[in-house]
Amino acid sequence: MSPLSSSTLGSDLCSSSDTEADEEPTRLLDIVPKLEDDEDGVIEDIKRADSSEDPESKVDGRPRNEVTPKKKRGRPKKPQPSPSATQGKVTKGRSKTGCLTCRRRKKKCDEAKPSCLNCQKNAVVCEGYTPRHVWRSGKDRTTEGVYGVQCDSKTADFFTAVVRRVSFNIPRGLPFLVDGIETDVDRRFLDHFVYNLSHLFTLHEATSNPFKDILLPMATQHKGLMHSLLALSGSHIVAEKPEPAVNERQDYHFAEAISTLRASIEAANEGAKEQEEGLIIEDPTVASTIVHCLICISQGTTKGEYRDHMNGARELLKLDRKSKNPEFQQFIWEFFMYHDVSNSLTSLDWRPVNYDDPSLPDFVFQATIQPQSGVVLGVIDGLYKYLKKITALRDNIRARKAAGRQPVVLYEYLSEAVNIDAEIRGWDSNQEPGTSRWLAAELYRQCTWVYLYRTIQASKPNPSLSAAVDAGLDCLRAIPRGESTQCILLMPLFILGCAAFEERQRPDLEVGFDNLQAYSNLGNIKPAKQIVRRVWEMMDAGDERSWDWETIMFDMGIDLLVT
Repeated sequence: MSPLSSSTLGSDLCSSSDTEADEEPTRLLDIVPKLEDDEDGVIEDIKRADSSEDPESKVDGRPRNEVTPKKKRGRPKKPQPSPSATQGKVTKGRSKTGCLTCRRRKKKCDEAKPSCLNCQKNAVVCEGYTPRHVWRSGKDRTTEGVYGVQCDSKTADFFTAVVRRVSFNIPRGLPFLVDGIETDVDRRFLDHFVYNLSHLFTLHEATSNPFKDILLPMATQHKGLMHSLLALSGSHIVAEKPEPAVNERQDYHFAEAISTLRASIEAANEGAKEQEEGLIIEDPTVASTIVHCLICISQGTTKGEYRDHMNGARELLKLDRKSKNPEFQQFIWEFFMYHDVSNSLTSLDWRPVNYDDPSLPDFVFQATIQPQSGVVLGVIDGLYKYLKKITALRDNIRARKAAGRQPVVLYEYLSEAVNIDAEIRGWDSNQEPGTSRWLAAELYRQCTWVYLYRTIQASKPNPSLSAAVDAGLDCLRAIPRGESTQCILLMPLFILGCAAFEERQRPDLEVGFDNLQAYSNLGNIKPAKQIVRRVWEMMDAGDERSWDWETIMFDMGIDLLVT
């Protein structure tokens, strides 16, 4: 084709385009997309319109002036029908508010209330409409669901509380597994008693001891004894680190234990009067009196608070009663006798029970258990008999000194002392040599002799006395610090301290008190050490009254169990 013809063709195209643009101004702009068949026959109308056009105005089946659009990549979008094609039919969404009958029958409902006219016209029963749900808060639903009323916020709060109490009053609490153990602090008391405290009062190791193996199972069946054990444990924790919650709970258990103990004794007295029989006391009641003595030791009370409990235990044990548990009966008697005799060494007026009295139960004198199985030293092995005799001598000598009589030590007293001396020299503990128990028994033997010497001889330095104190200190240093024998060292420490005239002996005694405090942290150790220091002051001043530490304690206003 020549350039001229190309120019003519271009002008013709321009002319034709201008003419068609006047007649159909939107042809060049409207690009008709691919359409899908529909039920209204729109495609057919479009086909007929296209067939009526002039054939010469098309090239390759398309209008000459049609601009071929650039084919886009990817899947073509589904085109939307033009507005003119959809004006003939309007699609309405399915109604969801019609009556239940029309919806089930798939009929149009006029939604008349209370029943639709369509159902009436067709002679069917109109089942009504689905209730309309309106969102409400939980408070509104609670009050309106119960009372069917609308109310303000204050009334709703009241209604809600009432509904909760009335409609949901279902108990969810469970009873306590063991009476007395109710809170986290109580459980802490129990764990402390089992793992840290129970072994501090006997020669037995922590893994097995009478307090854990005998008293604790008994306490699970007796609320009063459980309160007593928890009060003991709480007092020991408070002594180490006071805490308000622990103090409060310890006071609670102590008050409950005292109340239960009194009620048990009163009930036993009433039962004895009604049945005209002897007083019958249960084992847990007797055990509680001993535990309360230990509470006084743990707290370090110094005004004789232990006396009521010791007197109670003494009177209860003197009763002709037979325990159902022979092991408990042997343990409680041995434990009481140890504290009964030891207390007489530091008190002006406390004197032990006459254990030679034939009216006492027979089992007291039956040494059926081996010395190695004893809970303390000095009872089963017979040392307590010598201590009792020496205490009786001290009482007689103190009375003669107070009266100004001469000689202070009568021949009878001296003869008795010589006999006791011979018995002490021939005493054998029967403990296995080399063990910590054997060392503790030898320490007790030395202290018994020192106690006798301080009773008979003048209160001044003496080589024999110094040698006996040195021998006792050797035993003390040989006892391992972590051994259970530490629990019975306070009394021998106290006796040795009251005989330590020489300055070189006192540092070892100070260390002994400190080690014992670190081991047990019992409250009576510091007051005992204070008394010993007061005796040292009187020794250094040459005061002959330094021999009478019972009177010194009385003058200081201190009355406690040095055990």
